[in-house]
Amino acid sequence: MHDNYEIPALVLTACLLPGFGYLHLRYRGRYTRLWFLGFLLTVFRMLQHYDLGWWDVSDADLHPWFGAAGQVCIQIASVLFVSSLINKHFKLGRFNIPCSIPYTIPIVAYAIVYVGVFHEHTPTGNSFFILPALWILTLVAAFVWAALRDDSTIIPRSVTLALVAVLSAFSVWVFFTQGPLWLLAYAECSAHFMTAVLLIFTYRRLSPGVSLAVIGFITWSTIILWAFPSINQHAFLYSNLTRFIVMAKVVAALGLLLLTLEEELTVNKAAEERERQARRELEAYTNLILSRRRVEDFDNQAPEICQTIVANSRFSQAALFLLHSSGIYRLAGAAGFNDATGKALNAMAARIPVNHFLDPGSVPSAVDNSVALRANFDAWLTPGDDLKHLGFTSALAIPMRGRAFTEGVLLLAGMRQRSTQNDLRADDLLPVEMLTARLQAVRSQTTMLEKLIDSEKYAGLGQLAGTVTQQLNNPLTVILGYATLIEESAHLDECDRKGIQAILSEARQMRSTIESLTRVARAQSGQPAAISVTELLADMEQLYRSEFLQRSIDFKVSVDPSLPRVLCDSQQLRQALLHCLHFAMEAAESADPTSQKTVRLEAVAKNNRVQILVAHSGRGFQDADKAFDPFVPPHATGGETSGLGLSLCATILRDNNGRASAVNYEPSGAGILLHLRAA
Repeated sequence: MHDNYEIPALVLTACLLPGFGYLHLRYRGRYTRLWFLGFLLTVFRMLQHYDLGWWDVSDADLHPWFGAAGQVCIQIASVLFVSSLINKHFKLGRFNIPCSIPYTIPIVAYAIVYVGVFHEHTPTGNSFFILPALWILTLVAAFVWAALRDDSTIIPRSVTLALVAVLSAFSVWVFFTQGPLWLLAYAECSAHFMTAVLLIFTYRRLSPGVSLAVIGFITWSTIILWAFPSINQHAFLYSNLTRFIVMAKVVAALGLLLLTLEEELTVNKAAEERERQARRELEAYTNLILSRRRVEDFDNQAPEICQTIVANSRFSQAALFLLHSSGIYRLAGAAGFNDATGKALNAMAARIPVNHFLDPGSVPSAVDNSVALRANFDAWLTPGDDLKHLGFTSALAIPMRGRAFTEGVLLLAGMRQRSTQNDLRADDLLPVEMLTARLQAVRSQTTMLEKLIDSEKYAGLGQLAGTVTQQLNNPLTVILGYATLIEESAHLDECDRKGIQAILSEARQMRSTIESLTRVARAQSGQPAAISVTELLADMEQLYRSEFLQRSIDFKVSVDPSLPRVLCDSQQLRQALLHCLHFAMEAAESADPTSQKTVRLEAVAKNNRVQILVAHSGRGFQDADKAFDPFVPPHATGGETSGLGLSLCATILRDNNGRASAVNYEPSGAGILLHLRAA
């Protein structure tokens, strides 16, 4: 017995479907997808079940398969609502099968057989046992679904099993007292009641969305009351109960829509809080004043860096391993660890091999879209290691990658819980990763600056030694020559001869000192090694680009990425390039002020040689063959006097089985070519 009150409820439920569809397209959530499909099937059931005048297929005797389709739709819809909140799976081979599937199959078969085949009449004979068999399979699937362990499900298994047991026992009474048809209605009611219970246990709050959804599903689950004669035969009660149930579907849909919006608001608030925390964390890291004078001073700041991380990040423990000049890792600083753990970490750091340490792909990532890794210390622990006794055998690791190997690593542990979230996200690690990248950049730059300062000091010492030897060598030669002539004279008495011998002895001692200064003026020959020209030129570009900008010189770098390594002393080659760049800058600045000032640094491979060109847009060499002579005057170089700089470059190249040459370009400009042997 239906009235027109059902039409507005049907229209309202249908109008809410686009809302579920939009929320699913907007957020791509599993909940919204299943809720959209559930209410879509519910609307179809409402169209099939109710007499709307121009549409009436509610009579199962006249339209049995329409009735079966409606029963199948509402049973699947009720299962979708339950499975959206309790998502358990079991393994079948290599596939994960949702527990809702084995529960749904027998109940759908029950609806098809009873409504479609038997036209809602109780079968007789052997066919009668088909329906109880299908119902028993449904109960078994329900118990298995409730009994499986799932850590993501909040409701306790004992509660789920108790509810399933009570509902199953009541279903036996329904089957034998009300008939097979009401068993389908009872299955629908049980699923809606279980959905309401799951909503309460899952969200555990008294919000409009949760309240409306729970009220809607509980009211919806009262369909089974139609089976009682006291209500079914009472027109007033039956009519009002029908209206409540129809309206409950609208209330449940509204509640789930509000619940989805509430969840998204919660997610957005959590994201805003994480963003504020990340901003505060980045500000704290920005306030760190990192030393750039010496690598030793930088490394001594490691405890302060770790304390800042612990004070502002989500981690209560931090340790920084840095590669020492001796070639081993050491614990530069730590915060949040006790003394025993700190000593054990320092001992372990010395055992970590530099080669292939935390190489990309060798260690699993901590989270997606993050450079942090989940490092396990077992490979570097010794039998009876203190870290094993202390229970600290793994941590998050953010590597400080250099060009050739890992130059350090930041270890993080002791993740703090924020609000209700205890999971690690990429944005929790992003500020610390940015700080680690800054530490690596500053430390690398400090190391290169130290090398350059040492190189410049050595170059200045060489220039001073060259000047002294040249100024003293000629007078000393005159002194030695005349003293020798006087010594050979036969008219000297014994006293004068002793004086001349003293002059010769001291002059020869001075000649020995001058020869030592001459050797200092030349580049010291170190142990040759295979040097990457690409990395060396990249370092030079990074360090000197700011100086070129200050001098308003256009600095262009072109390096073949497939350059082979060269066999030479890296410090000497760096010093030679440094002199060439200084000479090119001075030559470019001394050119016509109206012309563009340009310096080019290029490197190419030819046969088994690597050719490095340092060219400038200034005046060319007056005599390119004499460009590498010491103390060349300005008119010969086209710019400032080269002193010992270019001469030292030629000496360095000769000592490393290479050579240097000078070229002029038309209409203006010149360049210095350094030829090196490939390793």
